Amino acid sequence: MDILTIPAGESSKTRETWSRLTDHMLAKGYGRDSAVIALGGGVVGDLAGFVAATFMRGVPVIQVPTTLIAMVDAAIGGKTAVDTPAGKNLVGTFHHPPAVIIDPHLLATLPLRELRAGFAEVVKHGVIVDEPYLRRIASSVSELLSASGSMGDSMLSLIVRSVEIKADVVSRDEREEGLRKILNFGHTIGHAVELVSGFSLLHGEAVAIGMALESELAERIGLAQAGTAATVATTLQAAGLPTAFPRGIEGGSVIEAMRSDKKGRSGKMRFALPLRIGAMAGADSGWTVSVTDEQLREVLA
Repeated sequence: MDILTIPAGESSKTRETWSRLTDHMLAKGYGRDSAVIALGGGVVGDLAGFVAATFMRGVPVIQVPTTLIAMVDAAIGGKTAVDTPAGKNLVGTFHHPPAVIIDPHLLATLPLRELRAGFAEVVKHGVIVDEPYLRRIASSVSELLSASGSMGDSMLSLIVRSVEIKADVVSRDEREEGLRKILNFGHTIGHAVELVSGFSLLHGEAVAIGMALESELAERIGLAQAGTAATVATTLQAAGLPTAFPRGIEGGSVIEAMRSDKKGRSGKMRFALPLRIGAMAGADSGWTVSVTDEQLREVLA
């Protein structure tokens, strides 16, 4: 067995890193009877999954996530990818792991900022399908972010529920042709913010901003129930997550970055938007909603 490492951070999730890793495996003589074990956060899981999916036309990958965001989201669902200068995850494929091994005790190794970032995907799961779950998150987030809370039964219960939610959605739409698009809530704006920030923002921080702004967008276009955006923002803030652009990021640059996102269709931006907490719009339009540039600029301003 060989241990292959990459520098921490999104900047390592590239085709160049993929090439280095696969070249190493080829030089070591690994064949189709080999397997990849992805031990790390979302970047490691995505990259290792893509290596496994493409090496010898596909070998198994076992996901062992070490961050909250990877445990509840990135390790579940079979998406693998690398980034390009044009945007996140634009080169990739679906490659499901035969096993995902989650140990909440690993969360004790995380800096508080990383732990907070994981709550963005947890909040997302509550917003898209489970309003009582979101209320539970909001009421317990302070405890869960404490040193003991990150390893307690409440955190384990939260991880289990988030895995159930994501796995259920994925099982009903593996290749994101319909329902699975609701999992992109917050990510259309979030991925663009992440890119424009030069990845100085963590993925969860960028997605938190995206969820806050996309919820506001849903209300402004008359789609979401009044108060939806406030509930989303309040819950994110309780977890210590940002809900607005940091200094130096402007709406125009974010819109430009969004144009390369793979969620766009025929030149129009489409979003996964909430109707209310626990229910998403777009059941009759492929689970996304088309938004004009003018509507988007109003919110991003």
